[in-house]
Amino acid sequence: MSVLVGNDTKLAVAGITGREGSFHTLNNRKYGTNVVGGINPKKAGENVEGIPVFADWATTVAETGANTAMIFVPPPFAAASALEAAAAGVEVVIIITEGIPAHDELKLYNQVKRDYPGTTLVGPNCPGILSPGKANVGIIPASFFKEGNVGVVSRSGTLTYQIGNELAQKGFGNSSIVGIGGDPVPGSSFVDVIALFEADPQTELIVMSGEIGGSAEEEAAEYIAEHVTKPVVGYIAGFTAPAGKQMGHAGAIVSGSAGTAAAKQEALEAKGVRVGRTPTETAEIAMEILGA
Repeated sequence: MSVLVGNDTKLAVAGITGREGSFHTLNNRKYGTNVVGGINPKKAGENVEGIPVFADWATTVAETGANTAMIFVPPPFAAASALEAAAAGVEVVIIITEGIPAHDELKLYNQVKRDYPGTTLVGPNCPGILSPGKANVGIIPASFFKEGNVGVVSRSGTLTYQIGNELAQKGFGNSSIVGIGGDPVPGSSFVDVIALFEADPQTELIVMSGEIGGSAEEEAAEYIAEHVTKPVVGYIAGFTAPAGKQMGHAGAIVSGSAGTAAAKQEALEAKGVRVGRTPTETAEIAMEILGA
């Protein structure tokens, strides 16, 4: 099986007519993802290499049965498009857009959770989701990966690729790879995705790639100890990051002793999660567990 995207995915894309949106949408289709439509109010009735463009999400869902959304529109409009997709009944909304104001993210998260609990938000500022051999929604370079039994969830897109590639080079594949993004208000947390992997029969081991800032990894450690039976391996980026300095992602900032890589490693290891100091070491730990 897979989590969130798979053989039953019907993908529609907001921003399909833009340069980045069209490029990645066509790459997703080339991989085998079922792309059923796109949204641009100013270009309704047109098509992008045979993919029809509609005026709004409600029309798109009614005409195509789209159950998955990819948001590629500019930051000022991305949250509104995601909310419109949720209101139209889309089950999974994946927001690739970077730079959405944190206030918009918070409002979107709370409104979807309150009004559209059947919709799963992933992102913003994320690389998307890949279920090898089934569907690719986003910007993950699918050629790195093959189908297998390791589930990966990560705040960082690049680290997602690196850890997955390390595993692939050693002969292990992935059930699904989920990039949750590095913004302060993610639509889905580590806990949300780890719960899906725990319930997924294809996934036998979970790799969680975190980074400095926030408390998501510590919360995941508590959840894993209480609810997860499968082995989990962790990696935390930012052991050398100075306190008080934002590093890369908007959510990657350490304040005092809170949110440091060392504190996150300690919290995870206290709950039985082995943590690698580098992506290579993390992959080696995963391979050791799988081999056993």
